[in-house]
Order: sequence, then structure tokens, then C-alpha cells
Amino acid sequence: MPKSQFRHVTTWVFDLDNTLYPPHMRLFDQIEVKMTDWVMQALQVDRARADHLRAHYWQTYGTTLAGLMTEHDVDPGPYLTDVHDIDFSVLAPDQALATAIAALPGRKIVYTNGCAPYAEKVLAARGLAGLFDALYGVEHAAFHPKPAAQAFATVFAMDGLDPTRAAMFEDDARNLAVPHALGMRTVHVAPAPEPAPHIHHHTDDLTGFLQRLLT
Repeated sequence: MPKSQFRHVTTWVFDLDNTLYPPHMRLFDQIEVKMTDWVMQALQVDRARADHLRAHYWQTYGTTLAGLMTEHDVDPGPYLTDVHDIDFSVLAPDQALATAIAALPGRKIVYTNGCAPYAEKVLAARGLAGLFDALYGVEHAAFHPKPAAQAFATVFAMDGLDPTRAAMFEDDARNLAVPHALGMRTVHVAPAPEPAPHIHHHTDDLTGFLQRLLT
């Protein structure tokens, strides 16, 4: 992996869930259960139907919330508060990752389809609090989620970053299509690669990847 491919980068954009913590910590599993519970109660359907709708809305709209807002006019506030009321003790601090992120030249930001208060709790549990210059949740994109182009446009305009001098780290491969089209360097962070023309790099070890950029 040539470091030269990142020498132009002045803004480093990180997704949150399953990116700044590894999937094996299974934090998002708790959220999925809470989302299914919420769909059951809000739409008055059984668990099997609710679980199907949760996954269907995520696949179709980018997030379960976006589907609920589009198809059922759900208020996002109570939903986000409820589904993110989880046990963060499953997360462990990662000093090596913190050191690598702190050493990156330029600005570092987090952009998540979750909400900002939730993201702050995740960062604190991972020992990453205070490392980022900005944190953007789905509320900052007027509740339009990644992978929608409108979501990226809103957040990036708010931040003032230049996409042609930025890199995006993300576990959901589809969320890298728009950043790639905008001229960003894209890094897919996941256990297995998903070859696609909008993915420049893949890694199953974010810390190791960043350390190789810095040495």
C-alpha cells in the first residue's frame, strides 16, 4: 500500500459502528434488537415481521430510521434515544488505535448514521474521546443517511472539507460510492473484501492500516 496515495489527504473521515471498533465486540447487535423492538411497538407487528422490516428499510433506505420516517412519518428523536440506550461495556479501549489516529496529519472527523450523543459514548468507551476535530451524526444531515448523496453533501458542506483532499474509512461498502465519486480516497474496513470500483483499499485491521501509513 503506497503511502504516496494518502500524502494529499488533509481530512480523515471515519465511520463509527464496526469501523472504530471491531465487529467482534458486537455492540451493534444490541442496537439491532432495540430497533426490532421499536418497530414491533410502533407498527404493531410481530417480531418476525418487525425484524424483516428493520432489515428491509436498512437495505432500501440506508437506515431503518430512514425507512420508518419515509413510510410511517416516525419522529426520529425518541427512536434514536431508545435504540442507542445500550450497554457500552462490551467495548474496550484501544490505545494503539488512539495513537495512530492522533498521529494522522490534518483534521480528523467522525461521520455516522447514528446520532452524535451515541457516537460520543462509543468514542469514550474506546478511549478515542478528544481525538477528533468534529463529530457528525445523522441529525446533522437532516436525518438523511449514508449512502444518500444528499447526506454527504450536507455534512461535508457543514464541515467545509475538500473531498479531493480527504479519505473515508467505512465498513459498509455501499457508503463509499459517493465519497469515491467526490474524489475521496476510500478505505473499506471489514473482515472480508468486497471488490468494487469505488473502493481503493480494503483492510480488516484499521490500526495496522493507519500505522503503515505513518511509518
